[in-house]
Amino acid sequence: MTTPISARARSLARSFVCPETVRTNRDTGTIRLLACLFMLVDHAGKMLFPGIPEMRLIGRLAFPMFAYGIAVGAVYTRDPLRYLSRVVLLALVSQPLYALGLAHENSAMYAVSFMEDPLGAIWAFYIGSWQKPSILLSLALGLCILLALRSRRYVLALGTYVLCCRFAANLDYGIDGIHLMLLFYALCEHPAAAFAAVGAYMLAWAQGTGYTFFGHEFGMRIFALPAALFCCLPMRRRLTLPRWFVYGFYPAHLAVLAVLTRLLAHFGA
Repeated sequence: MTTPISARARSLARSFVCPETVRTNRDTGTIRLLACLFMLVDHAGKMLFPGIPEMRLIGRLAFPMFAYGIAVGAVYTRDPLRYLSRVVLLALVSQPLYALGLAHENSAMYAVSFMEDPLGAIWAFYIGSWQKPSILLSLALGLCILLALRSRRYVLALGTYVLCCRFAANLDYGIDGIHLMLLFYALCEHPAAAFAAVGAYMLAWAQGTGYTFFGHEFGMRIFALPAALFCCLPMRRRLTLPRWFVYGFYPAHLAVLAVLTRLLAHFGA
């Protein structure tokens, strides 16, 4: 006979592996909007205002918010395959814009002459741009793991996680970013536990040099901590963003940065 304690333990275990609701911050519209704004500040600081390092520090707030949005989306989506397909498609479309907009171009992208072989040049340009993948690859892989857990396809989840570990050096934020998505997902029904676990993880993640707080040395990632903790607060109000904004902002802002940096380089010269 199942005891109440064992039933409760199984229910708690299921809530970590396959949460059914979100009790942390449900205002994902505001979170996504802020994430886009912080990302824009970060990228503009890198490409247009390199003399203002504070813009890059503000930009550290963006990734935890995007990671949290992915985790919440994995819980609530009614069509997991379509959701994953949209994120993957966005990654595929945005990659060359990422290389152009954030100065991640390389010789492989221009290895084939467009005048001699237009199709070959386009293909080389696109494939070469993947030498430095955008953050969307990390988000797509993290989402794949979360959706596999949700559907109880544990072999697929483990295989994708091992793949992420193997190629962590090629992922923006590495395996640490995947772990953050997993934490948000596993603890989204437990705000207090999420606040404690995510906060502790982010402090460990931020260990480095450059910034001293309370006698401890931290790297730039310490400035991401407020965003991660904000995501754990059990807020209920919701801002609804149009889907075109959610999926269009990333490639659009990269395209604008690519144009502006080239115009500034041209007229500055």
